Amino acid sequence: MRSKRFLTAEQTALDWSAPGLCAGVDEAGRGPLAGPVVAAAVILNPRQPIAGLADSKALTARRREQLFAEICEKALCCSIAEASTAEIDALNILQATLLAMRRAVEGLRLAPTLVRVDGNRLPVLPMRAEAVVGGDARVAEISAASILAKVHRDRWCAQIDADWPHYGFAAHKGYGTAAHLAALREHGACEHHRRSFAPVAQVLGVVSRVTLERAP
Repeated sequence: MRSKRFLTAEQTALDWSAPGLCAGVDEAGRGPLAGPVVAAAVILNPRQPIAGLADSKALTARRREQLFAEICEKALCCSIAEASTAEIDALNILQATLLAMRRAVEGLRLAPTLVRVDGNRLPVLPMRAEAVVGGDARVAEISAASILAKVHRDRWCAQIDADWPHYGFAAHKGYGTAAHLAALREHGACEHHRRSFAPVAQVLGVVSRVTLERAP
């Protein structure tokens, strides 16, 4: 009698993955000093393939914008969600990122059977999920999600730049560049800065000390 622990040659050739829809999930904005962290979830349509999907960081801004429109047009469904600056400061950036990812999956019009997430950490989800290291360059659904998340956050930076032009958000996208840190030292933090991030906290500490020293 054959043990159930072993599979026959015929069985090993079978596809044991659960049938159903697969969603890809990725984020943008974990590293910047300001703004929300953005996550996207995408279920692609195999009957409408999209050429040129890749890790969003490997694409030009113009190509990302083109693919953003094509993904929204051709995908079976997609969803973009955020975790706010306040949530990042309250929860920490990892937990806020997982929260944004969960919100993105919950926002899908169709319920996936499998969710594949870029990286090595998974949000709490009611369906089967798989972490894929380097998935934004290997899994089409994750590549599509990375593009949606990146374009959405870059657009947010451009919008905020109009309200806070002295910080230069449109240029550095919130990252801790020398120009951004110099603007922080000169102007302090705005409402969108992540006060739990060390560079912001350090600059605010210096500003606070200078203010106290100058007070009558």
